[in-house]
Amino acid sequence: MTTDDSEPGLKLERMQANLARVDELSKRLMAALAHRKQADGALQGPSNEIYMKAASAYLAEMMQNPAKILEHQISYWGKSLKHYVEAQQALAKGEFKAPPDPTPQDRRFSNPLWETHPFFNYLKQQYMLNAEAVTTAIGDMENIDPADRRRVEYFTRQIVDMFSPTNFLGTNPDALEKAVATDGESLVLGLENLVRDIEANDGDLLVTLADPEAFQVGRNIGTTAGSVVFRNRMLELIQYAPTTETVHQTPLLIFPPWINKFYIMDMKPENSLIKWIVDQGFTLFVVSWVNPDASYAGVGMDDYIRDGYLRAMAEVRRITGERQINAVGYCIAGTTLGLTLAHLERAGDTSVKSASFFTTLADFSDPGEVGVFLENDFVDGIERQSAQDGILSKLFMGRTFSFLRSNDLIYQPAIKSYMLGEAPPAFDLLFWNGDGTNLPATMAVEYLRGLCQGDGFSKGTFPVFGEPVSLSGVKVPLCAIACETDHIAHWRGSFNGVAQMGSTDKTFILSQSGHIAGIINPPTKNKYGHYTNDGPVAGAPEDWKAAATFNKGSWWPRWGAWLAERSGPKIPARVPGDSTNPVLCPAPGTYVIAKPGGGKG
Repeated sequence: MTTDDSEPGLKLERMQANLARVDELSKRLMAALAHRKQADGALQGPSNEIYMKAASAYLAEMMQNPAKILEHQISYWGKSLKHYVEAQQALAKGEFKAPPDPTPQDRRFSNPLWETHPFFNYLKQQYMLNAEAVTTAIGDMENIDPADRRRVEYFTRQIVDMFSPTNFLGTNPDALEKAVATDGESLVLGLENLVRDIEANDGDLLVTLADPEAFQVGRNIGTTAGSVVFRNRMLELIQYAPTTETVHQTPLLIFPPWINKFYIMDMKPENSLIKWIVDQGFTLFVVSWVNPDASYAGVGMDDYIRDGYLRAMAEVRRITGERQINAVGYCIAGTTLGLTLAHLERAGDTSVKSASFFTTLADFSDPGEVGVFLENDFVDGIERQSAQDGILSKLFMGRTFSFLRSNDLIYQPAIKSYMLGEAPPAFDLLFWNGDGTNLPATMAVEYLRGLCQGDGFSKGTFPVFGEPVSLSGVKVPLCAIACETDHIAHWRGSFNGVAQMGSTDKTFILSQSGHIAGIINPPTKNKYGHYTNDGPVAGAPEDWKAAATFNKGSWWPRWGAWLAERSGPKIPARVPGDSTNPVLCPAPGTYVIAKPGGGKG
């Protein structure tokens, strides 16, 4: 028998082996799905009420303005029919090619077959026509509340994106080509990836975005030298080792969000904001929050302020012997830093010399894109689920934020992993994105109800230790950095909050890019620029930007100069640890790598 004669037999043998593996994996899949806990239905999507409102608005539009509805329908029918006829004419010529394709470029359809193959091109063009028709119909509705409109538009876009032909095996040429080329091996590997993800998440599906074996916190990310110098049940306090002979007298304390882990500021050394700050000659302390389990169910915002903010501030002052510190808050930690500063102002405490806010929302009158998840249908579900579990699980948090960029963080990774059978990439940012944290039940509900829904900080109604505080109570010199395309804390909302703060010394910087890339933007990359304006931080944010100056490069040096002016003279560098302040362990500490609740002191 020749080699050519035996090849079909080998291919059949490989196919049969792959089918056997599929059978085995299917059994594992069913076993994994059996472990799935029933979650509150409200966490799976918006209530039916929003769809009823959309249907009512559309019906009202039909009754009041039938000509516009007919125009929409006739336009859609005409385009679809024209597309069908053109496809038929191309086939009738006996040429295996697609008709002219006027649809816009879309990176989901990068395979050449979407342009050249009649079947795939027909699917692509018709999908784009359908998406345009649905989007236009929603966009032209007039009889609907603006807040409801935003939700309808958002969830309609989610549905449209979900039904892209690239998301289905039978209509994805990349997946089909690879399956044929590998005798089905790619589909088996994809099923293995799917089963692994479901097993890892106790029956729920969450796509693994990065190779979990490629990174280890403290080994190849989060490696800036430092020491844990204090620990309680809420946090570990890290003091970083100096890299300069002298440092500014006033120490700097960073509060990262406890929704994520702090090492986003300390990934690779060349991207590390923490290392850059130390190299500029600042004594730097960073909080590493505990990842809570159900035993933290009763922990609320007051606990984070008392045992987190105030305790960390006191420890930094004790360790350095300084009367004042400078503080930074990132995202939700910036919101809470504002609450803490307003409380300290009311108490006559001047221990914070200046404050910096990174991508911080304090005025929630317009929460931006994330606001679609802040209505009662979702928040009621979160309240019920967290009361049952004691925590708001990182699973729900991660999934919610992923849906803000669903094509990038859900569908494309799922296609590569489950249809193409590819291993997750060794990408540090995506590794961090998947290394989520839980939130204590009480804190999550207080934050969502009192700050997000009630806009309590802006209205002066949110209580800290039983007494309401307001934005006007934030009176220390401040510098706020927002990001132009931030999906989580939109820059206009950040500007509006800062504008209401009571400080007479305000600086606002608008960085290009989003929630992470706009902040983690080292000067050596020369990637994203930033906007500045010497005028007051007041009025409409659009007016401020229109009058602003665009500056090439990172905002870090500008902020560093601002901070240096408020950090006192240079003194000999401080080394972590002494007889009254022993080193507990090296940075990055134990809480950042502990399982939920496992790092309690």
